[in-house]
Amino acid sequence: MLRLFPLEISIIFPLALPAYLKGYCIFTKYNFNQYSMKNQLSFLNFSIILLLNACSIEPIVLSSVPEKPPVSVVQPHIVSPDVASLEVTKWDALPGWIADDIRPSWDAFLQSCTVLRNQQLWKEICILADSIQRRDNTTLRQFFERHFVPYQVLNSNGGSEGLITGYYEPLLKGSRKPSKHYPYPLYTAPDELLIVDLSKIYPELKGLRLRGRLEGRRVVPYYSRSEIENDVSNGKSRLQGYELLWVEDAVELFFLQIQGSGRVEMENGEIVRVGYQEQNGHPYKSIGKLLVDRGELSLDKASMQGIKEWGRKNPDRLNELLQQNPSYVFFRERPAGLLGPLGALGVPLTAGRSLAIDPRAIPQGAPVFLSTTWPNSSKQLHRLMMAQDAGGAIKGGVRADFFWGFGKEAANHAGKMKQIGKMWALMPNGYVPRTQAR
Repeated sequence: MLRLFPLEISIIFPLALPAYLKGYCIFTKYNFNQYSMKNQLSFLNFSIILLLNACSIEPIVLSSVPEKPPVSVVQPHIVSPDVASLEVTKWDALPGWIADDIRPSWDAFLQSCTVLRNQQLWKEICILADSIQRRDNTTLRQFFERHFVPYQVLNSNGGSEGLITGYYEPLLKGSRKPSKHYPYPLYTAPDELLIVDLSKIYPELKGLRLRGRLEGRRVVPYYSRSEIENDVSNGKSRLQGYELLWVEDAVELFFLQIQGSGRVEMENGEIVRVGYQEQNGHPYKSIGKLLVDRGELSLDKASMQGIKEWGRKNPDRLNELLQQNPSYVFFRERPAGLLGPLGALGVPLTAGRSLAIDPRAIPQGAPVFLSTTWPNSSKQLHRLMMAQDAGGAIKGGVRADFFWGFGKEAANHAGKMKQIGKMWALMPNGYVPRTQAR
């Protein structure tokens, strides 16, 4: 807890770390009593600067979203120069733009407009889009070419290529009661989980969310995955009482947390939709990369399918592996009638047309033209997408997660997708990129 008057209070904040340790926090204690009010304010400003340098900044990291699209005004997008830059270009620079069937993207764009229309930049564009009756490729392509300007997304180092991965909506088997067949719980966010948001006082901190818990009068990091799963005292787990559902497979539950949303089939055939509610604040760590580093999987086998196969062959070592990723996701039940899982923008995702991006580089809701290849293939994949989601592992300018949808085919594509790609953000005429000061 941060206080600005002399009491027996201490503050815990992350120290600045070298670049290769970005995303990790070292916590140190300082006592405020020895400082005057003026020095306390200076000290707080200094600590915030250190915090920004030390912790991963997550503008929207699978953020908790309302059941209905928000109605508040969307804030103007500001590009972070430490992440990306947007460079204006021409339509003929987009490979495959003319050949892409953009009709499936149109409904996804209209979904984005339910939120974007609350921002002045997008209001007229979205009203005009609603009025279009003829929705063939020629008409829709002309709409984008007349009312938008393509901006190539570049990394902070000026590079134009980056990693494109995939995700999907999984199906798990589960129950509303625990049993030997369904021993693994999905938890809702516990009441003790705190989110520290300083953006109202310091607008430059917008998007930085720290998770923690109270320990006495101090805010300390929330429990890691291993601490959540291993701490059982007097026969009770740490989060007893916060169980939402119970599922049959620990690995499937682990990948549900990575995907951020999914469906659970009950014993009576009922399908329950679950979606991201919160996260414990710990950085995501790839267990696939860990298996490669250990020499237990080759790089080409370090996919979701390869990790699941490793788990089937090494059941006694599975929990130890999963707990190497300290990040832990909490879920909430979603309405059954949703068209798709809700993304960070707050609208249902569209299979094959929704993209998770880093909002420090590309504004949520914007059309994005993607040039990459199909999973495990050199076959070209050029497609108009919509930036409607975000993720803890999606950080950087040219970095995206391709939403493949629901079902076995979607899971197969998503699990194997680790392609190189390029991206162009399509912004309304009159848009001027605003760069955040370094």
